[in-house]
Formats: sequence, C-alpha cells, structure tokens
Amino acid sequence: MDQRVESVRAFNRFYTKQIGVLNEKLVRSPYSLTEARVLYELANHDGITARELANELGIDAGYLSRIMKKLNELGFIEKRVNEKDKREVTLTLTAAGRKAFQPLDVAARAEVKKMMAKLPEPEQKKLVAAMATIREALGPEDRGEPYLLRQHRPGDMGWVVHRHGALYAEEYGWDERFEALVAGVVSQFIKQLDPERERCWIAERDGEIVGSIFCVAKNKTTAQLRLLLVEPSARGLGIGSRLVDEVIRFARQLGYRRLELWTQRELTSARRIYKAAGFEIVGTEGHEYFGVPLLAETWAMELR
Repeated sequence: MDQRVESVRAFNRFYTKQIGVLNEKLVRSPYSLTEARVLYELANHDGITARELANELGIDAGYLSRIMKKLNELGFIEKRVNEKDKREVTLTLTAAGRKAFQPLDVAARAEVKKMMAKLPEPEQKKLVAAMATIREALGPEDRGEPYLLRQHRPGDMGWVVHRHGALYAEEYGWDERFEALVAGVVSQFIKQLDPERERCWIAERDGEIVGSIFCVAKNKTTAQLRLLLVEPSARGLGIGSRLVDEVIRFARQLGYRRLELWTQRELTSARRIYKAAGFEIVGTEGHEYFGVPLLAETWAMELR
C-alpha cells in the first residue's frame, strides 16, 4: 500500500508541474486562476447559484463572495431572481463578461492543443482514456452523467454540419440538400448571433463531441429549437433530453412566450423527447426536400 501511495504522490507532482505550465498564460492575465475558473463555470452554465458554484469549485463561500464582488464591479455578472422562489438568485455572464472570458478560454485551449500535438494520435487517445478512468475512479458522483455541456467554439459549426449530413444520410437516406440546409442554419446563427437571446450547446464525452442543439430567436416572443443531434455512440445516456431541457430553461429565463421546432415523422427518438418535454404537434406537411418522401411536423410549447 505504501508503494501505491508513493506512486500517487509522484503522479501528483508530475501532473501539478504540467498544469503549472498550462496555467502560465492565465497568470499573465488580469485574473487569478480561481477567477478564471469562476468565469469558465459561469460561461458554461445558463444560470447557477452562488452555492452551486462554490460546491462545483470546492472553494470557501467567503472567498467566492469576494471574487463575485470584483467581477460584478467589472460588469461581468448578471443576477436573476427565480420567479418561483425569490430567495434563489442565479448568476450568468453579461456580454462584457463573455468578452473577457473568451481570450482566456482560447489561450487555455491553445496550450492544451500544443501539449497534445507532441503525441501521436494513438497516444493522445490513450491519454484521454486514462484521464477518464481517473475521473471515474475518484469521482463516482459523475458516473450518472458521463458527459458535459458547453457553449460553441470555433470549429464546432463544421462538426455540426458534417455530422448532420453524414449521419442522416447513413440512417435515413437523406441527400446532400439536408446538409445544405444545416449549413445555412449554422451560417445564419453565427452571422446574426445575439448572445443575449440565442445559444448553442455542444455535448462532449471523453473529449469528443457527441451532440448539439440550438436555440434561436424567431421573433421577440418566439424562439426555435434547432439541430438536435446525438451521436449513436452516446445514445441512451439522456443527452438528448438534457439538451432539450437546456433550451426550454434558457427560453423561459429570457422571457420567450413560445418555443417551436420543425422535425420529421420518422425521427421517432427525437419525437419521444419532444413529447415528454411538453411539446405538441401544431402542423404537418408532406415533402421531398431531402430526396425521399417525408412528413414534416411543426411542434410548439407555450412557455407562459
């Protein structure tokens, strides 16, 4: 057992050194490592309470309060009172907060990418798998949700278009016109993005993208749920339902009165998720837009 303890300690020393190198750029920024981590958590949640944030980071509530005071004075924090429980206040980043976080995120990703580039592809996969094994062994509370959700980054839109085109061609025989439709949706999303009222969620598992969903504004009172996709390898984990729930919660928080989506009758798994979430069919239309006969359905949910 003593040898095992020493092996763990040796790994900790090695890993701490590696993390120190990766965090070097953050030290040079105007924010401490803990402040940068707070910004990361706020950027990747659509509303989180101070208590939840403290638990997530494992830091003292008083220390977190001082950090939040600083970020609030910088105009980075937006507070929203829960309409059902006035005692609960959720925290999100403002547009200024997201602008401050972006270069930190880009720098951190670039450093990790630089480190990984030193390894051949097989070794990179072994490294990611080993990290997942450690997390699973030491963090059993994470086993019920073996994935994470985050907002989109550069490069994600290409994945969304590619996987929609390839997967729907393979599973349903749809032609490249569907891929063109998806490309148009993501292009418009990026060009006209209103970050205060629209959002994209990307699901990751073991470092690989396995799902996506979008919430876009149709008008001032109606939002649209678009481009729900879950990779076959990640189905059965509840990712699809979680993505839909995130869109519904986001739309409600922003005061949208109605949420709509457009799908096809043969997409039975997605339709089950929509029905369970509370959507109802409000219209149908037959078409052959993607090279095969289909029955399109419009679903809607009243949010107020």
